[in-house]
Amino acid sequence: MKWTRAIDKLTSDYRIHVYDDGSRDKTLEILQGLSKQNDRLVVHSKDNSGHGPTILTGYRDNADSAWVFQIDSDDEMQPGSFSELWYQRDEYDFLIGTRVQRSQPVIRKLISFISRRTVHLLYGNGVWDVNSPFRLIRGSVLADYVDLIPGDTFAPNVILSGLMSMNKHRIYETTVPHTVRKTGEVSIRKFKLLKVSARSFMQTIKFRFTLP
Repeated sequence: MKWTRAIDKLTSDYRIHVYDDGSRDKTLEILQGLSKQNDRLVVHSKDNSGHGPTILTGYRDNADSAWVFQIDSDDEMQPGSFSELWYQRDEYDFLIGTRVQRSQPVIRKLISFISRRTVHLLYGNGVWDVNSPFRLIRGSVLADYVDLIPGDTFAPNVILSGLMSMNKHRIYETTVPHTVRKTGEVSIRKFKLLKVSARSFMQTIKFRFTLP
């Protein structure tokens, strides 16, 4: 695995937790086979609940670790960019890769803009790419927030970015090249994308006003 090869150069004290969200193909079977070949790979199988709730499950399972790194499985960002976050970690609580060279349709650009503006207005402007799935988080900081976020949140990373800004945590941002998806298919398109984006928008606003 290219991720284990990259991380092996930085540290030997880590585990890669992969969450299979009720896939209907051979994904789980393939992952379980890989885990038998590499004891650093830990495979979790769960009923389908969606992308956001699965991210939260991973965060909650691992918030007792010194550091938690979250990356999506679509191979749009490569492990070569991880080392910069790792080397900077001692001085920061939240390190995130801002996606660049990103090709996306107008509707996704609009949704990204609305998400960013919402977070900046309600939480603060400490993070630019508020939903980037390339983030290294200090475990003790993550533990303070992860149980506050409702389990059905569609885009918990947006809220988490807002919390990091609002509470003045030490944030480090760097650019990370974004490439065309190499694995899987986009599951949310057109009108469904607008529907779930509206849901995420309302959840982000509602969460802010539930905070003390």
